Amino acid sequence: MHRKKRTLKREKSAMTVSLYGNLLFVFLELAMAIHTGSQAVLLDAVYDGIEFFMLLPSVLLIPLLYKPSNEKHPFGYMQIETVFLVVKGVTMTAATIGLITNNINLLLHGGRTVAFDTVAYFELFACVLGVAVALYLRRKNKNLNSPLITVEMEGWQIDSAVSLGMAAAFFLPALVPFPWFRPVTPYLDQIIAIVLSMIMLPMPIRTVITGLRDLMLIPPEAETVEDIRRIVEHALEAYAYCDIQHEIVRTGRKLWISTYITLDQDRVSLRHFQIAQARCIEALSQKYSDFYFELLPNIEFNQEQLSSGAF
Repeated sequence: MHRKKRTLKREKSAMTVSLYGNLLFVFLELAMAIHTGSQAVLLDAVYDGIEFFMLLPSVLLIPLLYKPSNEKHPFGYMQIETVFLVVKGVTMTAATIGLITNNINLLLHGGRTVAFDTVAYFELFACVLGVAVALYLRRKNKNLNSPLITVEMEGWQIDSAVSLGMAAAFFLPALVPFPWFRPVTPYLDQIIAIVLSMIMLPMPIRTVITGLRDLMLIPPEAETVEDIRRIVEHALEAYAYCDIQHEIVRTGRKLWISTYITLDQDRVSLRHFQIAQARCIEALSQKYSDFYFELLPNIEFNQEQLSSGAF
């Protein structure tokens, strides 16, 4: 119980830092977008604004994720986290598509010149700040393995890389002061914004697809299923069985694994079965931090056994 409370506190602390970091970025980027008229900076401001408003309920959501499962909620409250991530992914996808459409419209109407040097230095500052927050979240999440923190950390890493790329791109007018490059200058801001949007777009789409799979209790991606299958079957190598089947679903951060084993012998030792299950749990815990595992005998009776009453 105390360990769960400490984990909850650490996760909430990490998410709060990300929350305030996003709030700071939103104010700075909106101010810079208004000052320079840059669509690329506006793209960052919109993304960080969505992050901020999605982070607000997520900080309140964290205590629910540590509540135990019960009869009303056999999978606990983990699916709330999945719903939250799906909504966030859909919102970010819609915002990105909207920004792409807006920038294409600006391109078709002659583009727009912005204060390139000012934006470039601002993006360098944003890159440094983003790296600092990402490193902090990585350190906090080292022993937590929280999907919420992982998503935030990946977001800050992408933001940092994007800011560095934007800084390099906005320095181009100063680095390439040639007459042949001047006609491109009014379109540079919109081109950068569209390219960044296309780079960012797969991330929220992937979040939505993964979340929908989890909500519909479809098994997770093939790599995860195969990895779990390999770990469990390796742990059961010492036991004589003729068949083994796995049922694996994921709700939020938690994996639910049921392994059905068909033994070669008629009699089952409960003690040996408990030992086998403990070995599987120990092996899985080396790779996965939050999972439920059960090892079950696959008992099948044919019609002849049922009619004769042979048990």
